[in-house]
Amino acid sequence: MSKLFEAPSAKPSESLIAREVAGDPATPAPEFPLDQRRTLLRIAHEAILSALERRPSPEVPPLPAALSDPRGVFTTLYLRSDQHADVHGDLGRQLRGCVGYAVPIAPLYRAVAETARTAAFEDSRFLPVTKEEALKLEVSLSVLSRLLPIHPEAVEVGRHGLVISLGARRGLLLPQVAVEHGWDRETFLEQTCRKAGLPLDAWRKAATVEAFTAEVFSDADAELPF
Repeated sequence: MSKLFEAPSAKPSESLIAREVAGDPATPAPEFPLDQRRTLLRIAHEAILSALERRPSPEVPPLPAALSDPRGVFTTLYLRSDQHADVHGDLGRQLRGCVGYAVPIAPLYRAVAETARTAAFEDSRFLPVTKEEALKLEVSLSVLSRLLPIHPEAVEVGRHGLVISLGARRGLLLPQVAVEHGWDRETFLEQTCRKAGLPLDAWRKAATVEAFTAEVFSDADAELPF
């Protein structure tokens, strides 16, 4: 995953950290209603298509304040294919790119467009997306809360994403990664250290551990055609 994120701001007090990151255990209501999710997903698709067709991105119409506020966001691209159907007949999907901003450095709609374009054409793990592939892409967006330091024992698998840093090294994993791999809390912390290029036990020592939550939605959730 590309490291398109900057250092977070100064740390708040630890008592404030515990309250803000842990929060209420109940699942919160979605921040973004269906129409806003569809708007962001269309912006992501259009950013990729306009780049492939060598035309300027279309002008963005007036948007709700929630879509214009600076937010961190990760854009993940999947390539859907009939050839990867599972035993239940569901269409499979193959990771095709993932890039994001961990901190709010641009209005959300613009951050979505920029990270979608970068995920499609500049993720070093993959060849650039082709026009044929672009028509089969599924976009998934993870809109991030702000980063807050957290005690390692307070990390909740499935709820928190992690950023672990030490010196110039920094690694980030989204909340869904731990769930997809079936990791427990300690494994999640270790794998985030690995992502940063740090020893697996760096989270127990001098490394800084920060957490965030993410509202994740995709074309399938928003009922957009592929």
